Amino acid sequence: MSFDTDSPDAGLIDDFRGAGTLSRLGTPWRLITDQVMGGVSRGQLVRAQRDGRSALGLTGELSLENNGGFVQANLALAPAGLFDASAYSGVRILVQGDDQTYGLHLKSADTDLPWQSYRAGFSASPVWQELQLPFTAFVPYRLAAPLDRSRLLRIGVVAIGRVTRFELWIAKIGFY
Repeated sequence: MSFDTDSPDAGLIDDFRGAGTLSRLGTPWRLITDQVMGGVSRGQLVRAQRDGRSALGLTGELSLENNGGFVQANLALAPAGLFDASAYSGVRILVQGDDQTYGLHLKSADTDLPWQSYRAGFSASPVWQELQLPFTAFVPYRLAAPLDRSRLLRIGVVAIGRVTRFELWIAKIGFY
């Protein structure tokens, strides 16, 4: 199953064709950096055409100074309340990048603290590629509760845990 062969709206979260920061779900993409906790990493979100595709760019510099080390683009999956993704098997993402590893993080009603999430990693090659990350690949981080995909709150794409410049482009993201 791929974005190109599915019906236009099947599980799609965003294809970045709209204006501004609003997703197809009607919720805004937000940039969060480690500066919220005293870190010094820098990042930006940019909507642009990339190789003929509408895309969201997450770019910047990661630093581990002051216990930092992350830059994240995240999105509420519902304008208010929880999003039920129990009809889906996982998350798919169409990405292009700089051959570095990134994280896809999910927040649910069970993630009470800011650092808690369910995490899966992926590599972003310089060539556009569609990746499918099954929900079984998402590992709880600093919490014991298993992922309840019927109670999702947010999804985030994260550069984390190293000192580097980074550049990641997302053309589509959704559930499969």
